[in-house]
Amino acid sequence: MMSPVSGDDRPILIVTPRVPQERVGALAALAARAPVEVATFEARAPHFSPSVDDPGVPLHRLTQRRIARLAGEPGRWRAVVAGTAGRTALPGAWRAARQAGTPFVLWSALWHDPSSPTHLLGRPLLHRIVRDADAVAAYGSHVAAHARGLGARSVHVAPQAVDPAVWVDPPAARGADDETFRIVYVGRDAPGKGVEVLLVAWRQAKIHEAIGAELLLLGPPPAADGGLPGVRATGPVSPDEVRRRLDHADVLCVPSVRTRTFVEPWGLVCNEALHRGVPVLATDAVGAAAGGLVRDGRNGRVVPAGQPMDLARALTDLASDPVATRALGAAGRRDVAAFTFEAWADGMLAAVDSATRRSRDGW
Repeated sequence: MMSPVSGDDRPILIVTPRVPQERVGALAALAARAPVEVATFEARAPHFSPSVDDPGVPLHRLTQRRIARLAGEPGRWRAVVAGTAGRTALPGAWRAARQAGTPFVLWSALWHDPSSPTHLLGRPLLHRIVRDADAVAAYGSHVAAHARGLGARSVHVAPQAVDPAVWVDPPAARGADDETFRIVYVGRDAPGKGVEVLLVAWRQAKIHEAIGAELLLLGPPPAADGGLPGVRATGPVSPDEVRRRLDHADVLCVPSVRTRTFVEPWGLVCNEALHRGVPVLATDAVGAAAGGLVRDGRNGRVVPAGQPMDLARALTDLASDPVATRALGAAGRRDVAAFTFEAWADGMLAAVDSATRRSRDGW
């Protein structure tokens, strides 16, 4: 289906390192509205999920250098959309689109300025791209605010979402005799993820000693539990296992912290947990909290990043009032219902249409 705004049936080119499984549904929703093609390239960022072989839309697997050649084909693309990953892919796609007279949309996950030497060198160019882009499609309101602060001209939110076919079905029933209060962490044990802060908070909260609470680390290797009572680390697990564990959990904890190179852009596991009726305890360094999905006192708790005492207090509060904690989870299921692939596609297409009008009319 063509966009009702532009009537342009040329494909939108999306430049991204990979297409993980959680993006396939979003691309399908966008492709239902307008023709889409994807150009992928290899990047060294370890946090990327594996790419699928068939994303359901035409796929170009290229080196970063060849991205510019494809993006710069005159008249081929309705718009070029490029994410912020890739040392040369983003500037190459931007310059090529500009030279070809093709509308350019920056698909941004950034809500901070990384400060490593490499990032400092690249910052002036990145800021220039933000200001020059015909439109910006942002992960959430936090990213949108950052882009506007850098001078972006037309910013649209394309909210992060997960596949409802996987996460929205009724959670598995918990055994009537299972009264253990469980906190679950899902992710890697890596800088920026805050596992060390969580373990310090666990020791301070003492809720295992008080009520037999358990902390399950899904993803970190078994040695990551530090030998602490009530803590178990599993190593990597499948999405099905994550879903099963969430159905037996009382709280998802996302204790991310800021580093020189990383601040959590979103955290899709927050969407997943809320779909299962599990409230989220997140820090203010988590994009899903800064972007308005996880809301303190409504569907979870939000605490300052890197502060184990604040995290410990929140863990204690949640564990001491399981009825109120379940109410937070119920509110979360209602709140996350608006974060859909269709909403993402609507936001992305709004950015494309805005970029097309700006490029055409010169304003």
